[in-house]
Amino acid sequence: MKKLVLCFILAALIVLPITAGGSKEQGADQSLVKVVDKGVFVLGLDDSFPPMGYRDENNEIVGFDIDLAKEVTKRMGVELKLQPIDWNAKEQELNTGNIDCIWNGFTITPERARMLNFTEPYVDNAQVAVVRNDSPIKNLADLKGKSVGIQAGSTASNAVYGNEAFASSLKEIIEVKDNLTVLMDLEIGGIDAAVLDLFVAVDNIERSGKNFKILDEHLSTEEYGIGFRKNDQALRDEVQKQLLAMKADGTLAKISTTWFGTDITVVGR
Repeated sequence: MKKLVLCFILAALIVLPITAGGSKEQGADQSLVKVVDKGVFVLGLDDSFPPMGYRDENNEIVGFDIDLAKEVTKRMGVELKLQPIDWNAKEQELNTGNIDCIWNGFTITPERARMLNFTEPYVDNAQVAVVRNDSPIKNLADLKGKSVGIQAGSTASNAVYGNEAFASSLKEIIEVKDNLTVLMDLEIGGIDAAVLDLFVAVDNIERSGKNFKILDEHLSTEEYGIGFRKNDQALRDEVQKQLLAMKADGTLAKISTTWFGTDITVVGR
């Protein structure tokens, strides 16, 4: 009987380390392995956010962020899949596994950083107010009692609502699906001003030739990063590594110059 009990104890001692090791392995970060194994990296984006990511005249998704992502995934040896999403549900799309990252002029904020795992910033940006050229509005104070349009779920929303004095001074704040709709509303006079990313505002004015102007005073400054699931450290680190390599060999500057005429990136700053 004693020999039988001893056998059970020895068997348990042998099994425990194996079981513990198995549990540890199952809990390990497999984010990079999963992407490499399936050979596809799924990028979630708002496909109406020029010049970072948008549809061209051939309905192809292009943009500065798209070119960066193509180069990163090429170096990783995987295929890039572009997945348009509802920007207002972007975190849900990521956390349910529909996409591997959010990469499309995605501003790093304290609230987002608590929920997501960001790369280091790669571009600086600002939130600005755009008005029609014939508007008497010269500065942010002139927007008192006026209607302002913003994209729902964007950092323009944070910039407006985060400044309580400014937000309460407005007649109304109108939220729509995307920035292009905001600018259309501005063009037809449905709103007095649009608040959006500086890059988007500059690109729209230059490419469309519309009679818009950007107010000199910024509502906020910010930084763009690439967002991953909180526990996907390995995948986040691999993308960061490739961006640093692209900075070192001049590829990042080349892509930036193609889109903006100069190197606007801040990788490795």
